[in-house]
Amino acid sequence: MRQFTAVVNPTAGGATSAAALLGVARLLREAGAGLETEYSHSLAHARELARRAGERGRVVLAVGGDGMAGGIGGALSGTGTVLGLVPAGRGNDFARALELPTGGPGLAEVLLHGEPRPVDTVEVTSAVHDRTVVLGSVYAGVDALANRHANHARLLRGAASYYAGAVRAVAGWRAAGYRVTVDGEEHAFSGYTVVAANSGYYGFNRLVAPSARVDDGLLDVVMIADAPRRLFFALMNELSTGAHVHRPQVRVLRGREVRIEADRAIPYGADGEVEAVVPVTAKVLPGALRVLC
Repeated sequence: MRQFTAVVNPTAGGATSAAALLGVARLLREAGAGLETEYSHSLAHARELARRAGERGRVVLAVGGDGMAGGIGGALSGTGTVLGLVPAGRGNDFARALELPTGGPGLAEVLLHGEPRPVDTVEVTSAVHDRTVVLGSVYAGVDALANRHANHARLLRGAASYYAGAVRAVAGWRAAGYRVTVDGEEHAFSGYTVVAANSGYYGFNRLVAPSARVDDGLLDVVMIADAPRRLFFALMNELSTGAHVHRPQVRVLRGREVRIEADRAIPYGADGEVEAVVPVTAKVLPGALRVLC
């Protein structure tokens, strides 16, 4: 029977994460599995706890949202440790890409009996972050600014914080001049954002890269060019279905390594947590992580 270590950040998601773990923990223990819980005080601490548990041969459960999943998954990338996800965040985008149950008996069944599946991870390097590894995507532009607003919102939570952050970011956005190099080939345009996507979903279940797959050894590079704000808001609504990729303002490429530069210090993000400015490079690490699904 599997032996689990659940890593929880009580300051991120707080009661939601605790409640999600309690429901699954009961089912795991009733089935005879071993489960211990570690509480972290930061994402860096969560990564360290995950590495230590992996070194002891335990399955590590990342309890929380995409930031927690990406931070712990990145820490375990290349180690051989098996990762399980207990979705308890606002978006849970990587769990959605894996088609995981959100909780209850379905999730417990996956954790107890699911086969570890090799998935790709993304190595992110920049002048600010020498090297970090994430699971979902790297995005540079208005979406990174919107995510920053959402993360720092005091009054709004959940989807409302994302929508308010997006409106605020778009209202003040000035088109950036991008230089995007995909596997050595440079592409220049003026616009809103560039997303290097391992997972198709980001930003609270928006299907930004419908053809992205977490195990194909490639990143889908979505570039959204300049457009009137009215049209851009319509395009944002289409992110719920992926229909935006048919717009002439949207271009999608695929590659193993993507470098994003711009004519000013625009922000970039990764899995909702990393906050810095371009230039940034994203490189896929094929099959570097084993996840229960």
